[in-house]
Amino acid sequence: MSYLEPLIGAELAEPVELRVSSFAEAIAEQYCNASCAVLFYGSCLRTTELEGQMLDFYLIVSSYEAAYGKSWLVRANELLPPNVFPAEHDGLIAKVAVLSEADFHKLNGPEASAVSVWARFAQPSRLVWCADEAARKKIIAAIARAPVTLFELTLPVLGIQPQTPIRIFHRGFALTYSAELRAERKNRSGSVVDADLDRYERFGLATMATLQDQDPSESGELSFAEAQKRWKTLRRNGKFLTLARLAKASGTYAGGIDYLAWKINRHAGTNYEIKPWQRKWPILGAITMLPRLIAGGAIK
Repeated sequence: MSYLEPLIGAELAEPVELRVSSFAEAIAEQYCNASCAVLFYGSCLRTTELEGQMLDFYLIVSSYEAAYGKSWLVRANELLPPNVFPAEHDGLIAKVAVLSEADFHKLNGPEASAVSVWARFAQPSRLVWCADEAARKKIIAAIARAPVTLFELTLPVLGIQPQTPIRIFHRGFALTYSAELRAERKNRSGSVVDADLDRYERFGLATMATLQDQDPSESGELSFAEAQKRWKTLRRNGKFLTLARLAKASGTYAGGIDYLAWKINRHAGTNYEIKPWQRKWPILGAITMLPRLIAGGAIK
């Protein structure tokens, strides 16, 4: 067990509002025996604001075949994970990302082709529904990989001077935010850390201790040049995958383009309005809106 796992287990077990746990239970019931765990994360967890917000859940399933049966959704989730679906319960709305246990473990590690999963789970989350103790242990082990991945990729680009956990998290999250098409303002990555400095100090120290105790054969230590090359690849992959997932969402997520505009307006302070033709052809609509938003600084 790493130094991180006890911290992660305790954090995942922290209570949430009853409506959140009820929502998670409803999500799990929809997928019956395929459901392993439901995780709650994101801005609604940090602020505890639920009304009028879009909650963020990850549903972890045993396999895509068990979750969807004989459906094209199996292949879509395998090729371009996760699948994302809208959900509504007790007056709350959410988006639900679906990953298998195997993909959740992989995408929290350095072998992931993009930052989207491990960058999020290096931040706080809650295990709001779980099938059993075995599933809980797998979730903890997978999430324990996320801050290790962040540190392994960030430390080489910081230079040789001693680094504090807070500085590593600040720099690491800034790099992950630049590796996706993000609507958040430039200082958003830093504000995530500053909102809970004690948490990131404790998790950072545990991450550094875990790295020191790693078997050399398992270490992902990179040189400066190797790390720079890796971040360049992650930035390229992240931008492409954002567009690809948006295109896929047109088949799984009704109103996806309206959600994209809502999220951009909320985080970037813009007032972008979706035109009727963009709802009719959401993929083309999204593609045409992105260059304008990037040029205007709404998406970076």
